[in-house]
Amino acid sequence: MKSERVIIGPKDRVFVLTGAGISAESGIPTFRGVGGVWNNYRIEEVANPAAWERDPELVWRFYSYRRRTAAPCEPNAGHRALAELEGLIGERFFLCTQNVDDLHERAGSRRLVHMHGELFRSRCERCEREPWGDRGEYDSMNAIPRCECGGRVRPHICWFGEVPFGMDRIAEELERCAVFGVIGTSGVVYPAAGFVHAVNARGRGKVRTFYVGPEEPENAGEFGQVFVGKAGEVVPVLFRSSE
Repeated sequence: MKSERVIIGPKDRVFVLTGAGISAESGIPTFRGVGGVWNNYRIEEVANPAAWERDPELVWRFYSYRRRTAAPCEPNAGHRALAELEGLIGERFFLCTQNVDDLHERAGSRRLVHMHGELFRSRCERCEREPWGDRGEYDSMNAIPRCECGGRVRPHICWFGEVPFGMDRIAEELERCAVFGVIGTSGVVYPAAGFVHAVNARGRGKVRTFYVGPEEPENAGEFGQVFVGKAGEVVPVLFRSSE
């Protein structure tokens, strides 16, 4: 650990990226951590547009399983601490999560983007209807609902090969943040893995950077501060205001 706290100035804008690690502490499986396999299928084989075209029932069985697994999980102290920070500094805080669960919202976060989509929302595969809240489980072909336009309803998830959501907003927030942090992500999934490079490219020392995770990342040298530990233990005592 290079320092004890992350200092936030009275005008600092804070960008935090969270990944699967923070949700794993609440009991949500980290598929990459168990080999990225579900029912003998690699996740990449299920979570892509080709799989949806070939076998929508298989895709919905996977996401129905994920909904059942995530539904009883509760936000942990890491989620709550980030929501509290947002409450303290308001619009100067921005949260970008790779997670598709709703634990950040349930903890109280409001200024956030789910770049990989939202597990408990669905959308039409065909029309421009806005995504809607959906906690249904569709384990058979006959159970898959249809939109009013006749298109099949699909999970509101960014699959492999699709463009993540909110990238324009994310780029804007990366450009104007003064503090950038990564919590609970392995740094191997792009484009999120490249965010730290983007802020460092603005000039050495211009953006203060930190990392929180159970072990040091391979790119630890990219961060000004590295905190080794669980998000639920580290994040609640991580931030200090210089006001």
